[in-house]
Amino acid sequence: MQNCPHPNEFDIRRILRKISERCRYRYVSPEVAAIANGYEIRSPCCSRNIDKSGGTIDIARLEYAEGIWRLYSKEHERDRWQLYAEYDTLQRALDELNRDADRRFWQ
Repeated sequence: MQNCPHPNEFDIRRILRKISERCRYRYVSPEVAAIANGYEIRSPCCSRNIDKSGGTIDIARLEYAEGIWRLYSKEHERDRWQLYAEYDTLQRALDELNRDADRRFWQ
């Protein structure tokens, strides 16, 4: 069995704390779910751009491999994850997710 430090409860709490500082949709309560080697962030769709009923949608995926954090956005039309960028720290990936200048994540 491979010894992988992710996912873990410490990082789940850290991610939740950090995404509370995001620029968009600050009035919704996202959730962080553990996945193999990382985390998925989901949130109610208040804009109704993706889910007209306001249901929970995928926001971002963070995967850790070989010292690199990969940040993925969700391509909702095709229901697939798309690699957005790679970062050397989780903090940098979360900073980009929070900024979301081109509204790729918090739609």
